[in-house]
Amino acid sequence: MPKAPVRIVHLGLGAFHRSHQASYTQQAPDAADWGIAAFTGRRPDAAVALAEQDGLYTLVERADNGDSFTVVGSIVETLDGADVARLARLVAAPATAVVTLTITEAAYGLGADGKLDTTAPGVAADLVRLASGDAPATPLGRLVLALGARRDAGSGPLAVVCCDNLSNNGAVAREAVAGFAGALDAGLAAWIANEVSFVSTSVDRITPRTTGEDIAGVQAACGYGDSSPVIAEPFSSWVLSGDFPAGRPRWEDAGALFVEDIEPYENRKLWLLNGAHSLLAYAGQLRGHSTVAEALADPVCLQAVEAFWDEAEANLSGTEATADLQIPAYRAALLARFGNARIAHILAQIALDGSTKLRMRAVPVLQAERAAGRSGAAAAAMIAAWMDFTAASASFQDPLADAVDAANLLAGTERIRGLVALVDPIVAGDDSVVRLIESLLGGFDKPASTSTEAPDPLRKDLQ
Repeated sequence: MPKAPVRIVHLGLGAFHRSHQASYTQQAPDAADWGIAAFTGRRPDAAVALAEQDGLYTLVERADNGDSFTVVGSIVETLDGADVARLARLVAAPATAVVTLTITEAAYGLGADGKLDTTAPGVAADLVRLASGDAPATPLGRLVLALGARRDAGSGPLAVVCCDNLSNNGAVAREAVAGFAGALDAGLAAWIANEVSFVSTSVDRITPRTTGEDIAGVQAACGYGDSSPVIAEPFSSWVLSGDFPAGRPRWEDAGALFVEDIEPYENRKLWLLNGAHSLLAYAGQLRGHSTVAEALADPVCLQAVEAFWDEAEANLSGTEATADLQIPAYRAALLARFGNARIAHILAQIALDGSTKLRMRAVPVLQAERAAGRSGAAAAAMIAAWMDFTAASASFQDPLADAVDAANLLAGTERIRGLVALVDPIVAGDDSVVRLIESLLGGFDKPASTSTEAPDPLRKDLQ
């Protein structure tokens, strides 16, 4: 494939970016003008493997009735995220118009007040590195360094497009970048405020990890070797809201939707898809399942998901966008997507970084339900399942893992309050919610092998 010139820089080269933003870019009618330079996050492996293939890889769309294969060539340069000098040069280049991000929710470093937590270990260490002229180690620090290079080069405005699963993610990215830049250089922070737009998005495509069997399957079906294929469901959605001062690909012609008010779309996806994923990740593993499809086939897990969806839907209604959201159809489609047994979406992968994810997936629904005079028990059950999971798992991964371990050493209600505080301090201050969550602990215990009746996880619902 001919290589397009680099006009998009991406941070967070992984399977999801390659199944989603890179695929949309390839499908845009002006794709020949929009090449992507993609940087890895923690490890260089993906960049090395793709560089050996000239950036090309196979996108495998896995449906119930078979696979389809597409070679994607929109990523024209793959780089180790630690190569901050190359990142700075690319972002500073006048031709670069867009920076996209898939760096995970935890990477933005915001505290409970929504402001950058400059005392967080990664952020604090990067501020010291940058102040002393050393290379930053976090995506946020690297992005701020690169934006400083663009300012110094006089290359003009660009757009930063956050594609992580955060509510109002463009504003989150703006706050994180502005806070980081302001802690270093007030002049840089002012330039970013004037010259950089932050675009909010809702991204949706189930993209499980690639396995050795998947690699062998591409070889057998296509007749060539590909060390880095990406497996994805056929469904894909991308909703964007914001300005692109230096231009962008015609993503709308590839199926993307541009809207003025993105919040209803964000909440639909965060609560219905991501919320259900988190609930299944913890409840499913507690009940002995390893994939989303397996957990969904468990009546106890399915009942919990449907109950949570009922609560979420009650708080998605009543907006001008409600009809456009098509919530009943979206729920039905999710059941079909989750039940696709050919997509092995691993629960352990979804379970990562629970304290951050629950803050956006469970807490808003819980708070809205309580404000409406209802219990919020289904949302609370998700938090209770996470607590049970952290106590039962010796290998859970979380940005607050040490604090979670410390809270789990407490007894009784103090343990519950301590864990809830890590998710949301305001919720932890509500005694009735703490009691509700405590009453729901153990709701997803794996039934004894002799049992023929599954327990109801909401059996202790406090009204």
